[in-house]
Amino acid sequence: MTDKRVLTVQDISCIGQCSLTVALPIISACGVETIVLPSAVLSSHTGGFQGFTFRDLTEDIPKIRKHWTKEGLRFDCLYTGYLGSTRQISYVMELMETVLAEGAMKIIDPAMADNGRLYQGFDEAYVKEMARLCSRADIVLPNLTEAAMMTGISYHPERQDETYIVSLVRAMADLGARKVVLKGVAFREDRLGVAIYDADSGEVSYYFTERMAKNSHGTGDCFAASFTGALMQGCSVAEAAAIAADFVLLCMKKTMDDPSHWYGVKFEKALPMLVSRLNQ
Repeated sequence: MTDKRVLTVQDISCIGQCSLTVALPIISACGVETIVLPSAVLSSHTGGFQGFTFRDLTEDIPKIRKHWTKEGLRFDCLYTGYLGSTRQISYVMELMETVLAEGAMKIIDPAMADNGRLYQGFDEAYVKEMARLCSRADIVLPNLTEAAMMTGISYHPERQDETYIVSLVRAMADLGARKVVLKGVAFREDRLGVAIYDADSGEVSYYFTERMAKNSHGTGDCFAASFTGALMQGCSVAEAAAIAADFVLLCMKKTMDDPSHWYGVKFEKALPMLVSRLNQ
């Protein structure tokens, strides 16, 4: 089997265990070569730190793409996380057209909102562009807020039922992606999971894990990275989603006994489990 190469486009937050600082080690631990294209460099992530530095690398993206094109480089998967502007989204679309191998997988994590609110600096124009990017994906990984915003369906986290969840995943698929993995699904207070929708078969399946007492920064990025790594190692979408959900749960459990570690999860301590699952 030919080794796969994943290109991931997102920011580097130097401290905070998110974005590229989790994508690179997690996908690499899955045995998959990981090529990074940083969209920005921050001294820390923005969730709780004050006075962080920010260097925008938007103008470097087309230059890097042109160099790769000249060298004839091609990648088997494109996985995007946090993108800082509509311009960066348009540059990612150019990457899709120029540096991906035939049949390459396009995985979009529309990291832009949570708990019913957009992240700082984003607006409705960004939501529309992200929906356009998702329309070109093979697999999208939204949370409830992001799916609701992109589809125009009301956000009702407190009134989750299967009818509501199915409406969200089908509406996401109507944008263009053939498979949707919806994060943050909870039909019971003590369980949290994902809904997996296959637009070709029309089937919806679910995977749930124990729900931890508090949330942690970076878990969405850990999920997306481990999901991508598992998928590139031959797992089905449902298998990869289950592995990723179990991995994130263990990451959180490895962190809960350290209140000073509020800024992320100790994913490093859960990597042996991830590698073991993929080697079974």
